[in-house]
Amino acid sequence: MARHILSISDLGPETLARLVNRALEISSAPLDRWQSLKGRLVGIYFRGSSTRTRTAFTCGAIRLGGTPIAYGPNDLQLATGESSRDTARTLAEFLDVLVIRTNESIEEMREMTIQNRMSIVNAMSDNEHPTQAVTDLVTLMEEFGRLQDIHVLYVGEGNNTASALALAASMTPGMCLTLVTPEGYGLPLAFMEDATRLGREHGSLIEQHHRIDKLPRNVDAVYATRWQTMGAPKADPTWRSAFEPFRITQAMMAEVSRPSGTIFLHDLPAVRGGDVDDEVLEGAQNRAFRQARHKLTGAMAILEWCVNP
Repeated sequence: MARHILSISDLGPETLARLVNRALEISSAPLDRWQSLKGRLVGIYFRGSSTRTRTAFTCGAIRLGGTPIAYGPNDLQLATGESSRDTARTLAEFLDVLVIRTNESIEEMREMTIQNRMSIVNAMSDNEHPTQAVTDLVTLMEEFGRLQDIHVLYVGEGNNTASALALAASMTPGMCLTLVTPEGYGLPLAFMEDATRLGREHGSLIEQHHRIDKLPRNVDAVYATRWQTMGAPKADPTWRSAFEPFRITQAMMAEVSRPSGTIFLHDLPAVRGGDVDDEVLEGAQNRAFRQARHKLTGAMAILEWCVNP
């Protein structure tokens, strides 16, 4: 039975914590020390652009002793009409893991899991970015030494990064996540109800509102993402006016930071002068590039978990 990661909710709290701890362990030693993918083949199938995630899984497979095989958007017969199920059944004869970014519905990935011999990893779909959430928790754990009682303030669009982070926080006991999004651009109500309920089950708190003038104080981390996920246009041509007050500025950081130290996170790429000001991204509180580093350690932990039960 192959192990798949289509959603953070597929993992459960214990496995999520295991991946976070393993990524930190991997980070603590020379990366080529770990050879747990020796003799394994990892397909990297990306239909959209990617700097960090694609590089992380490619380098991660190599560092672990495996061999990556890259596929572009037109390289597989999916581009000519072959079904997802038939493509996966074929690739399962060759590969141990297939890492996929589609920027579209997760249903195609779900179809591919039917073969159940080759692991499928969601490297981003339209509604969730689960491997990013692992990265985020690893970065927070490294910084604070714990996730219990950590309060993250997410400011911006309720996108696939936000949904994955909400699910991860909801399965992490004692964690608090406050999402502050422009009206009409938040996470769906039904999703928030599920995440909130899951949080109650595990002793965490997930909440969302749209008042930029009602930000919580003394948070441990401020998190932002690009307002246009993957550069996708928005239906409303005046959308920027709704987002401008949600830019992360040094003044906002000062308003919400705790005296003992608050960090800034961003899944990158950042739009300087858009979703975040230069002085924040270049400031002492910024951990976005360390967070990018943990795309690699998180990817290595995920690949290892997929092939080594």
